Formats: sequence, C-alpha cells, structure tokens
Amino acid sequence: MATAFERTLRALEARRVRRLGLSLALGMGILSLWTLWSLRADLKLYEVSEQARLEVDRASYPVQSPMLGRVVALHLALGQEVAAGDVLVELDAKAEQLQLLQEEVRLATIPQERRAIEAQIAAEEQARAEEQRITRLAMAEAQARRDETEAPASFAATDAERLTLLRAKGLIAERDYQSGIAEARKTQATAHGAQFTGRRLEQEQKTRDSERVVRLERLRADVVRLDGQHHILAATIEKLRYEVERRRIRAPVAGRLGEVAPLRVGAVLQEGERVGVLLTQSRLLVAAHFPPAAVGRLRAGQRATLRLHGFPWAEFGTVKAQVERLADEVRDGTVRIEMAVVDTPGLRVPLRHGMPGTVEVEVERVTPAALLLRLAGQVVATARRTDPVVGQRP
Repeated sequence: MATAFERTLRALEARRVRRLGLSLALGMGILSLWTLWSLRADLKLYEVSEQARLEVDRASYPVQSPMLGRVVALHLALGQEVAAGDVLVELDAKAEQLQLLQEEVRLATIPQERRAIEAQIAAEEQARAEEQRITRLAMAEAQARRDETEAPASFAATDAERLTLLRAKGLIAERDYQSGIAEARKTQATAHGAQFTGRRLEQEQKTRDSERVVRLERLRADVVRLDGQHHILAATIEKLRYEVERRRIRAPVAGRLGEVAPLRVGAVLQEGERVGVLLTQSRLLVAAHFPPAAVGRLRAGQRATLRLHGFPWAEFGTVKAQVERLADEVRDGTVRIEMAVVDTPGLRVPLRHGMPGTVEVEVERVTPAALLLRLAGQVVATARRTDPVVGQRP
C-alpha cells in the first residue's frame, strides 16, 4: 500500500511540474509575442474635429448691393448659371442717365465751338497779315509822294529867299512877291503833309495790330477754356457712367446662384444688403477647425476621413481627403484646415456644399511601446505640474 501511495504522489508531483513548465512556457511565449508586438506593431494616431463641412474651393461669393436704391429689373433665379459680369439686379439710375445724356450733348458741342473759334483765329491772323501788307503799300506810296514833294519844297524855299531879296531891293512888285511866297508855302505844306501821312499810317497800323492781338488772345483763351471744359465734362461723364454702372449689380465670377434673396421690382435695397450667393464651379474641399494644440501635428499631405452627419458611415460610406492648406493664425479659438477630396469609395450620398461632418486626420504612426513611454512621460509631467514636490530630492 505504501509503495502504491508513494507512486501516486510522485505521479501527481510530476504532473504539477509539467503543468507549471507549460504555464511558464506559455507565459513566456505570450510575453515574447506581446513584447514583439509592442516593438513592431504600427498604431495610427488621429486628430479629430467635429467642426467640419464640405465647401466648394473659393466657394461662395456674396452678391451685395453697393448702395441704397430701388429695384427696377431682376435677372436672377435660384440655381441659375451665370457668367462673370452678367447683370443680376438693376437699380433705378434714371436721374444719372439723364444727367449723363445732358453732359454728353454738351461735350459733343465743344469740338464745334472750338473749330468755330479756330476759324476766327485764322481769319483774324489773315486779316492782320492783309492789313500789314496794305499798310506797307500805303506807306511806300506815302514815301514816294514825300520824295516827290521834297524837291519842289526845297526849290520853293530857295525861291522864297530869292523873292525876299528882290523885294528888299525894290526889284519886284509886291503882288508878285506875295504870290511867290504863297506858292512856296503851299509847296512846303504839301511836303510836310506827305511826311505826316507816312507817320499816321504807321501809327494806325500799330493800333490795329494791338487791337487784333487782344482779340487773338481772347480767342486763344476761349480755346483753352473749351479744352478745360472738355476735360471736365469727360471726367464728369466717366463719373456718371460709373454711378450708372454701380446701379447694375453684376456677377463677380462665373458660377451658380446657390442663394437668392426674395426680391420684387420696386423693392428698396439698402447699402450692403445681400441679394444672393454665387457658388463657383470648382472642386470640393473639406474645411475643418482644430484646436491650436493640434496645429503642430497637422501638415500638408496627411490623409483624412470625413464622416457626414446624418448619414451613418457604415451604410452610406465615408469621404477620403488629404490635408492641403493650414491657416497661420488662430481665429475664434480654432485653426482652419482645408483638405482636398481625393476619393469617395462606395459613397451613396451626393456631395454638396455645406454638408457637415466629423473628420479624422491621421497624424502619426507609432509602436505600442513608444506610445506607452509617451503616456508615461505625460503622466510624470502632469504630476510635476500639479505637485511641485514630486521628483524633488529628500
């Protein structure tokens, strides 16, 4: 009996040893596999934002009224495709158009007035030249007459001296003496008259030249005044055309009207009042807002996944995207990140501007061991911040 009991005990002991060995071997195997997994496995880390939505690149252009005015014509409808520069709304510009027409008529008359004044200037200059030519001829004629009377005048003066001498000697009758003296004076007067005629003609020509110069200066001043009026009217017309154009609300870019204000002809628009929103025909992007702490982990080229609100992703699918642009400044406590839509595998929802969702951006891949070490470091750092005594030497 004792021998059989001892054999049973030894058998049980051997079985326990084998079980312990198997347990240790299994534990070591699991530990080895876990260690290998923690050192070799690849875990994905994400930054998540629930403030995300689909937008059209350079998405919306608000169409606003530049001024206060009454609507006289409408050319816009929801969903309408428009080209850049198309007139969408016309405001009342009757007063400006009438004034513009008046100024254009005034501007059209200025060239005619200028040509008339230039014709007067040409006529004055021609008349002046003709007068000068006639005066030169008259002065030449007066000079000839002067030359013609100088010799008789000189002879008359000599004859008068001779008659005076003969009278003194009693060799000539008094009547002959008086007749000779009268003839001599007449001849000298004629000579003096010829001299004065030349001077008079010269002085009269100077007077006429002065008067014509004054008239010419006045006419040239009128031309300068008309030129000034021309420039002023041209600037006024440009300003009025600008004011008329301001009352035509045009599409800033080509696209589709995604929003239209309920307007009617006769309605009064306030300055800056929105009449619609224009959506450009461009690619979709995902715009999301992340906390500032995530900015250092986000960069262009990272992959992202958008799950649309109201459409369970398991049923309707997800939108694949890629980080494209990051804002440089924090606004309202967040940073805007823009991602280009690159793929929509199995998506059963038509994508449209403004659809909200949650976006996940893959920012890093790490091993479990590195992640544990990072978490341990964060715990120690948090403990040191909350309790300054932690980590101090005794």
